[in-house]
Amino acid sequence: MLPLYPEIKPYKRHQLKVDDIHELYIDESGTSDGIPVLFVHSGPGSGCEFDSRCFFNPEKYRIVLFDQRGSGRSTPYGELHNNTTTDLVGDIEKVREFLDIYKWVVFGGGWGSTLSLVYAETHPERVLGLVLRGISLGRRQDIDWLYQNGASRFFPDHWEDYIAPIALEDRNDLLGAYYELINGPNELARMSAAKAWSAWEAHCSTLHPNQRLIKHLSSSHRSLARGRIGTHYLKNECFLENNQIIERAAVLTEIPGIIVHGRFDTVTPLENSYSLHEAWPSSQLFIIREAGHSATEPAIIDALIRATRDMALRFESDYGV
Repeated sequence: MLPLYPEIKPYKRHQLKVDDIHELYIDESGTSDGIPVLFVHSGPGSGCEFDSRCFFNPEKYRIVLFDQRGSGRSTPYGELHNNTTTDLVGDIEKVREFLDIYKWVVFGGGWGSTLSLVYAETHPERVLGLVLRGISLGRRQDIDWLYQNGASRFFPDHWEDYIAPIALEDRNDLLGAYYELINGPNELARMSAAKAWSAWEAHCSTLHPNQRLIKHLSSSHRSLARGRIGTHYLKNECFLENNQIIERAAVLTEIPGIIVHGRFDTVTPLENSYSLHEAWPSSQLFIIREAGHSATEPAIIDALIRATRDMALRFESDYGV
């Protein structure tokens, strides 16, 4: 199996003011005149990771990372005001213009696939290609599957820990109850709920238990932003119209796309990618037999490295790399 490329450091870092409140962290690595690629992190609220640059050949790609509003190194941390999908799509365009990039490859998984698809459907003329993992369509049925009734049947033991902070009378709307707890006045209750929320997502993300991932996602600092921003987006159905991504998929016809999805993904079931592929016939769908949702799984890494390599072969002659 193909591994991640070695870890590299950025050659440039930026802070970009996008409105009166928010300032985004951006960095660039790889080859400055290479194929531009934007890494769109998952979450919402997670921020980029130390290995986010490692899915791309640094000799072929100009790698752009940014932390979405309220996430990672962007400020103010955990801020919900002026934080919607439309705002984030606008931010991606501001980043592209700021970096003087005409078109780029867009790479995203989970929530990052949602945002990547909405961006591509809004600005198809700015997208060279899409590499997507673990498709999340932002529909009510997808949200309910993970946070109300669905994945609970695969992980009943971890589900008990997930629902534990929620009073019995509030469990018919777990998402709403978590939103109230994580944004409530009780600091101890906020932190307990945020950790339970993130731990639940982490337990569901991999085919085999990954204690490092669980510990990382449920750390105090990270889990609070993930829970706060995540519940904000999901409570509002990702600020999308019903089935918006599928209904607008015809816009993607001329954009080459590679979709990678683990067969045993219980965070975003395979049916999501299958529906997208049917609505976007020019895309390629790769079903990964021995994998769940997470981009940390070896079989998913292998598939994503192959996808970015294939995308580079498509465009390298245009950029002389």
